Amino acid sequence: MKVIITENYNEMSKAAADLIAEEMNKKPNMVLGLATGSTPVGTYENLIKYNKENKVDFSQITTFNLDEYCGLNKENEQSYWYFMHDNLFNHVNINHNNINMLDGTNPDAEKECTSYDEKIEKAGGIDLQVLGMGHNGHIAFNEPCDYYSKGAHKVELQESTINANKRFFEDISQVPRASYTMGIGNIMHAKKVVMLVSGAEKAETVAKAFNGAIVPQVPASVLQLHNDFVLIMDKDAASKFSK
Repeated sequence: MKVIITENYNEMSKAAADLIAEEMNKKPNMVLGLATGSTPVGTYENLIKYNKENKVDFSQITTFNLDEYCGLNKENEQSYWYFMHDNLFNHVNINHNNINMLDGTNPDAEKECTSYDEKIEKAGGIDLQVLGMGHNGHIAFNEPCDYYSKGAHKVELQESTINANKRFFEDISQVPRASYTMGIGNIMHAKKVVMLVSGAEKAETVAKAFNGAIVPQVPASVLQLHNDFVLIMDKDAASKFSK
C-alpha cells in the first residue's frame, strides 16, 4: 500500500489526476474504473483540463462505473449516468460507445449484474480503478456486512449511506434504497486501485480501514491485501492514520 497525504482537497485532486493521467499515457487503450460522489469531482476537473491541453487522451479509453441507483433513469439528475456525463464524459474526447454503466432501471438484478461482469471480463479486466470511501467504510455500494461479495450485485443501502446521500436530493424520501454495484471481487481484480479520501469526518474510518483488521464489516479494509493500492488523502482525512 502506497500512501500519499496532501495539504488539502485541491492538492489531493491534482495528485490523483496526475497519477491517472500517467497511467493513461502509458496505456492509451486502458480500461478505467470510475467512481461518483463529491470526492472525485476535483480529480475529474483536472483530467478535463489535461485533456483540453492535449496532455491526456480519452479517445481509446474504455470505462466502467462502480454503481448506479436502482430506479433512476439516465435523465434523472441524481443518477450516476447523469453525474458522469455532467462531470467528465461530456467534456473530454471519449468514445461514448466505450462507456459502460449499470442500468438501474433494469428490474432483473441478476441479468443486469451478470451482464456487467461479463462485459468487464470481455474488456480484459480493469487496469485502474478509482475509488472513494463512504463514512461507514463502504467502497462502491458494498456496505458493511459479514462477507465479501464477488461480482456485481444488488444491495440494500444502509441508513447511514442514505443519510450521507440525502444532501443530493430535495428530500430524504427521494433517496433510492437500493443500488446495483460492482462487488469486492471486481474491485480487487483491478490491476491498480487508487482511493481518494477527504475530510476530517472520515479520519476515524480511514484508521479503522487501513490500520485495523481486514474485515467485511469495514469493506475498504480489504484493500490492504491489494498488491498495487494507492491511498491519496488530505491531511484532515489522515489525521488519525498511522503509517
